Amino acid sequence: MKPYSIILADDHVIFRRGIRKIIQEVADFKVVGEAGDGLELLELLKDIRPDLIILDISMPHLRGLEATEEIKKQYPRVKVLLLTMHKKKSFVQLGLQAGADGFLLKEDADSELFRAIGIIRQGNIYLSPLLANIMRDLALLEPETEKLTRREREILKLLAEGKKSREIAALLYISLPTVRSHRYNIMRKLNLKSLVDMVKYAASHEFIFTE
Repeated sequence: MKPYSIILADDHVIFRRGIRKIIQEVADFKVVGEAGDGLELLELLKDIRPDLIILDISMPHLRGLEATEEIKKQYPRVKVLLLTMHKKKSFVQLGLQAGADGFLLKEDADSELFRAIGIIRQGNIYLSPLLANIMRDLALLEPETEKLTRREREILKLLAEGKKSREIAALLYISLPTVRSHRYNIMRKLNLKSLVDMVKYAASHEFIFTE
């Protein structure tokens, strides 16, 4: 099995080297490229297609949020883990809207990096624990999820965890048409258009993957 390939994009060389050193300790991971700014990263992606990009949110020439949006347009299968020092809900929301697969606080990089990669690798969305708590606390103030029934909330969580409709039907002992009906109702009630929208919604509310 080929190693899980990663590109590092951060304008701070010392921090980038530190992350590279941590990653190289795992045989299953391989750093296949580095970039110092957003434009350099997009040039690099013309020749290298990694499994994951670890991307600083604050970079010169093309910021991490804009770079993420461009990456997801051109290379939708490439995962993006955003690095940030900011603990603001707005940054998380903008990142998820751009298509990011995770948010890792730089202060958590030493202890959380491998868990973040693992969660994203499984197809889920990762948030640093502090960011997850902030988003969860704020979600309690938002009445939108009250529109959902208990079953719909349960199905939304399972969908966001990467479960297929057939798996959900088996887990909850309900029929496949019933699952599809619940999916339709969730999207209608929350004004969502797709499964991707549901996953983003779940990640930015109380359905957060921190374990």
